[in-house]
Amino acid sequence: MKKLALHWKILLGMLFGVIVGVIMANIDGGKEIVQDWIKPFGKIFINSLKLIAIPLILAALITGVADLKDISKLSKMGGRTIVTYIITTVIAVSIGLVLVNIINPGKSITESTRTEMVKNYGDNTTKYKAEAKNQKQTGPLQALVDLVPQNIFKSATSNRNMLQIIFFAVFFGIGLILIPEEKGKIVKEFFSGFNEVILKMVDLIMLAAPYGVFALLAALVVESPSLDLFKALGWYALTVVLGLMIMIVFYNMLVFVFTKRKPSFFMKAMSPAQLLAFSTSSSAATLPVTMERVTEHIGVEEEVASFVLPIGATINMDGTSLYQAVAAVFIAQAFGMDLTFGTQLGIIATATMASIGSAAVPGAGMVMLVGVLGYAGIPEAGLALIFAVDRPLDMCRTVVNVTGDAAVSMLVAKSVDKLGEPNVKNWDDNYEEGN
Repeated sequence: MKKLALHWKILLGMLFGVIVGVIMANIDGGKEIVQDWIKPFGKIFINSLKLIAIPLILAALITGVADLKDISKLSKMGGRTIVTYIITTVIAVSIGLVLVNIINPGKSITESTRTEMVKNYGDNTTKYKAEAKNQKQTGPLQALVDLVPQNIFKSATSNRNMLQIIFFAVFFGIGLILIPEEKGKIVKEFFSGFNEVILKMVDLIMLAAPYGVFALLAALVVESPSLDLFKALGWYALTVVLGLMIMIVFYNMLVFVFTKRKPSFFMKAMSPAQLLAFSTSSSAATLPVTMERVTEHIGVEEEVASFVLPIGATINMDGTSLYQAVAAVFIAQAFGMDLTFGTQLGIIATATMASIGSAAVPGAGMVMLVGVLGYAGIPEAGLALIFAVDRPLDMCRTVVNVTGDAAVSMLVAKSVDKLGEPNVKNWDDNYEEGN
């Protein structure tokens, strides 16, 4: 095992997890054994990734903003970054709505399957409804109010406060830019060193990734109610995956048109980060690898990557927003509801804003989906229909989230003349300058 690359170990962990899950699901008491003795290790792995999410965002953003050394650069780069992220998110939601209306996956859900899912996952549905209810009972500008934290230390106690952490980090970085360089030198060096420590912690955590993934998938398999469920939800999963694949193609087109880099170059450079995103379902946990691939293997200068990518890991959830659109219409179809064109246009706006507020950790999209369902008047109990396949789809949509972050960083870097040759020479024999 020591000679295998990490991504092969992760793939083996996933395979063994499925095998063990299938075996234990067919043994009396096997489900309980997996839940009591294997699943906790998966939770520990995910918790360790969540542990470093906020410190990573904080250190990377403060360092990135401070390295700009010019407020005008921050304004120019920040505006282009946010606008580009919003445009790609709207496109993602639109693609999802088009596909779900063409394929109509909700027609494959039977009444018996729906009843079984609502019964088995009723507790989870209640939990997500309660969390979303608190968000629904707020004014139109509450999101703006919530952006500014009252206490940064309190905000740092929850991964769902990522936007507040970003606000503080950018504000802090601006302060570092505005004071004399000699006075801010020690602070910059501290956060630079702090960032290196966090990155090393990620490396250590990823050594346990194969075992964590094994535990997560074994639990996923034994907790699935029946084989019939996977057949019933197959069209729904296919719709989401097809939409995510179209988004990958869209990113490659953007990269080729605006930067003249070949899709093969972009995909090969990003493949390690994509695989990690798939296995962890966390854009934040993948951020260190994404930054390394974008700077060292693509050529985006560090001052751009350090600013664009941490923001993208928090607010650019194209895969999540596409999934929310498909899931909302799918649940409506399963309940025999016909959504009007106006309602579906509203889903585009709601899903776009919801994706911006999603935490960059596994499962965050499920909470935000409740808000989308509430807007469209779709029964939230329908969430129970998609729990069984949400985890693997979460893995797939995180790949799209990370790929989108990288693509936008290239576009922004190109726009400010900060896209050069890769720093690692000869890493790709097929690489040619300007292609």
